[in-house]
Amino acid sequence: MDTTSPHSLAGRTALVTGAASGIGRACAEAFAAAGARVYVVDLAAAQAEELAERIGGLAMVADLADPAAVDALPDDADIVVNNAGLQHVAPVHEFPPERFTQIQRVMVEAPFRILRRTLPHMYARGWGRVVNISSVHGLRASAFKSAYVTAKHGLEGLSKTVALEGAPYGVTSNCINPAYVRTALVERQIADQARAHGIPEDEVVERIMLDRTAVKRLIEPAEVARIALWLCSPDTAFLTGASLPVDGGWTAH
Repeated sequence: MDTTSPHSLAGRTALVTGAASGIGRACAEAFAAAGARVYVVDLAAAQAEELAERIGGLAMVADLADPAAVDALPDDADIVVNNAGLQHVAPVHEFPPERFTQIQRVMVEAPFRILRRTLPHMYARGWGRVVNISSVHGLRASAFKSAYVTAKHGLEGLSKTVALEGAPYGVTSNCINPAYVRTALVERQIADQARAHGIPEDEVVERIMLDRTAVKRLIEPAEVARIALWLCSPDTAFLTGASLPVDGGWTAH
């Protein structure tokens, strides 16, 4: 690793949630390759520990729906990547309230609690980067995803507030808003989407997931991770409070 690179994160510590798979895993790998020490936060212990060992990070096994577990995470991160998420597909009138609450806790309350504890460290150092892995659903809605859409919109608001509060201390806060990414979370939705829309599973990707994008493919996790890394480079020190729609043209409609 070239520590003279503009993307060098030597001496920085990154905390990545949902880091055992998908976008989080790609981000943990990218930040470690750039020289950062990475806290690999996930509920999946074996996968988190395997990744942490491979990249020289530290696995932190935590259920982000448990406020006490979130409050026990380290508070010395210079970079926070709020990525952890989950999905449930159902009409509002059939949506389980306990599932709605769980999704808000993991995807809104946990990022708030993590930032509440890590921002003082960033402020003291005069530098910090908050990267919120939002979604095109933080900018647009889709039917049958009330909890997920609500949570991503909430994350957008939190991100902008942190951008305003953190600016005097050298802290930026931005959202990345991808369309459907090739992850296990997306793959698990296919059967649910087929039931909700009344179509065969083999038609879900083309008819539902790619219907509103101009670029007709899923995004790869590594593509999102490279944008997250860029948001921590000197080139983006003036970029804050933004939502970057990496959505293949979805929001151009």
